[in-house]
Amino acid sequence: MPALTCGIDFGTSNSTVAVADGSGARLIPVEGAHLTIPSAVFWETDGPPLFGRDGIAAYVDGVEGRLMRGLKSTLGSSLITERTQIGARAISFRDVIARFFTHLKAQLDPHTDHTPALTLGRPVHFVDDDSAADLAAQNILEGIARTIGFRQIAFQYEPIAAALQYERTTTREELVLIVDIGGGTSDFSIVRVAPHRWQTPDREADILANDGIRVGGTDFDRLLSLAEVMPHLGFKSTTGGGRAIMPRHYYLDLATWHRINMLYTQRTAADLKALRADADHPERIDRLIRTVQTHAGHGVAMAVEAAKIALSDADIARLHLSALTGGPNPLARRDAFEAAIDAPLARIATTLQNLLSQAGLTPAAIGTVFMTGGSSGLPALRRVVGNVLPGVPIATGDMLGSVGTGLALDAASRFA
Repeated sequence: MPALTCGIDFGTSNSTVAVADGSGARLIPVEGAHLTIPSAVFWETDGPPLFGRDGIAAYVDGVEGRLMRGLKSTLGSSLITERTQIGARAISFRDVIARFFTHLKAQLDPHTDHTPALTLGRPVHFVDDDSAADLAAQNILEGIARTIGFRQIAFQYEPIAAALQYERTTTREELVLIVDIGGGTSDFSIVRVAPHRWQTPDREADILANDGIRVGGTDFDRLLSLAEVMPHLGFKSTTGGGRAIMPRHYYLDLATWHRINMLYTQRTAADLKALRADADHPERIDRLIRTVQTHAGHGVAMAVEAAKIALSDADIARLHLSALTGGPNPLARRDAFEAAIDAPLARIATTLQNLLSQAGLTPAAIGTVFMTGGSSGLPALRRVVGNVLPGVPIATGDMLGSVGTGLALDAASRFA
């Protein structure tokens, strides 16, 4: 019987674990019957950590502790070595990620009597234009995997992994442009695929071009929050009779998943109280203070994320904020959201054009665009892809599972 291999897709928003044997690859349940788990850790003040939906539920229910999401975004940044306060304990972000990986491995153990060979997914660039920081991020992930018991470890670009999964369904040779829009990064590859080539261990010659940028679903969340939510909490409002405006950094932190907890300090509380005394719209600052004092920042972020998802299918979505901020429940419009995310969409378009130039190809040479990742269903994003590659068919796989199963297939080709 072929040895079992596995792949782990550690995503900014969601993660998966897949296994592969001679019959193919499949995702395994990682939280109850769920095949995906939110990349979230909730650390109770005086208790053990909770993961995924359990952790989010504990936070929503008001259990005392810290909710941490967007942990992948700390890789390649100075935050990865910093320690965050949880009750009387100070825990590094590296240790938090290690606990999450330990939880993922625990879900894998019932499926095998040994620790299988592993392929880990990684974005094309953890960090834009900084090869040293990029390598450091990969090394941290490898070190974590070794610490929890994995010995045979490889890395594969996430869009290449998505290509391996797509290739299992193809009936002809073609060039495929993989568009993987993750929570924290967007990755792109042009890959030559053909039936049964997924069984070939070395696919380097089939990769015509790849690139990536640090733009993803959490950036769309942040921009939607700044445009539609933060003004109700005082963003861009004036102080001192119009002589100044509220400092931006509080709102940028509150709109950014992995920075929200930075606001929950006595220093921030004192600063906001002082700013409120000079605010021209103190009722808005009261909402900001309430949000910070009650540690409702992640609740606001989840409401924003829900509205973003709803705007994939609807022109208008309600932002449910009143219970969190004491303010209104505003309506978000798709056209305003798309205007807010115009800059990152333009970066994605430029990257796609550069990718074609890198490969020396015209759009007509591409047989299919294969889109995956949690934000790949956004209509504005699909228009961007269609504008750069007019007339090229767009296929969609399992938005959250394609990369994980592709990683397990990659491990099978390398190690089995």
